[in-house]
Amino acid sequence: MAGDEDLTARARIRDAALEQFAAHGVKGTTIRGVAEAAGVSPGLVQHHFGSKAGLRAACDEYAIEALVTNKKKALAGGMGDPGFLALAMRTGIPVQRYLARALVDGSPGAARFFDEAVAFSEEILAEPGSILNRPTTSDLRAYAAVLTTMSFGVLVLHEHLHRSLGADPLTMEGYPRLGRAMFDILTDDLLPAELVEQARAAMDRLPGDEGEPDS
Repeated sequence: MAGDEDLTARARIRDAALEQFAAHGVKGTTIRGVAEAAGVSPGLVQHHFGSKAGLRAACDEYAIEALVTNKKKALAGGMGDPGFLALAMRTGIPVQRYLARALVDGSPGAARFFDEAVAFSEEILAEPGSILNRPTTSDLRAYAAVLTTMSFGVLVLHEHLHRSLGADPLTMEGYPRLGRAMFDILTDDLLPAELVEQARAAMDRLPGDEGEPDS
């Protein structure tokens, strides 16, 4: 069994790898570069992860677990706790930077992450007694998939948001402004009911459209 020191080294290497992959992508990241960033030898990186592919797979697993865990804690009441929010941002921002690059670079891990995020969103939205209100949609899968895509789009386009907002939204300083805007968007009722009804009716008449599936 690995000792505490060994586990700490593994976590340090993983955290360094998250930053290296986020900054340089898969092609630009090297075992040696990760080792230098983590303050360890390349041999220790290989000891823990075997190869760059193994290192990236471990980062994928950690990112998926971290995001799901933070979302569950937030929905269980952490969202209203400043202490939790500060901790979630400190731990979550490096993961979000990693995911932003992974989604652009593409990989089986990134595809799996997206699919699991959609499934998790659909499960939470459909769960009786969830803190979230049940959507009015009759196509919950499409709702969850589009909602996930919109959320991930914020990560992928964070550099453009940085230019627009004057601060990087994936930093402790810039993230609160992004979060407030997202809450405003999710709670505002922007479209007049008449316009929505007209648009839905028009979509229902599109050639080849079979309507919304039953929920």
